[in-house]
Amino acid sequence: MQYTSHYPSPLGGILLAADDTGLTGLWFEGQKYFALGLDKDCVAKEIPLFETAKRWLDLYFSGAVPNFTVPLHITGTAFQKEVWEILSVIPYGRTTTYGEIAKRLAAKRGLPHMSAQAVGGAVGRNKISILVPCHRVTGSDGGLTGYAGGIGKKQALLALESARPAEYI
Repeated sequence: MQYTSHYPSPLGGILLAADDTGLTGLWFEGQKYFALGLDKDCVAKEIPLFETAKRWLDLYFSGAVPNFTVPLHITGTAFQKEVWEILSVIPYGRTTTYGEIAKRLAAKRGLPHMSAQAVGGAVGRNKISILVPCHRVTGSDGGLTGYAGGIGKKQALLALESARPAEYI
């Protein structure tokens, strides 16, 4: 069973989704791929996990670095999960590029190269925005390319973190 709740962020409404294992979704309302993977029979219900997630978001949007984690239940293809695992370790206030993620995956798999576009496709389908920080991925020149929530939100999130685009993981 999946549950949903809403969070009024400074950047617009957010839909949260969770099951008994962890948070399964966090989408800006109206974003590309909105509610991707959400069960049709989900129930709007406040559960303790949403309290934790909202406390984390309150801290994050106040400019603080949350000092606790929210349980996540990440679902997707094996490739998507590999990409999202890399996203999860990009430090607060830092960025990386689609190409750098592709290089890391290629090295892990013993391949000479991997497609940055394939990485971009997986990044764009991240179901747990902000907590799995896809906004911290930029183009090879540091440009703010692609973000399912919109470039304006990506820019605002990076500004909130005082991100330094030239510093890659």
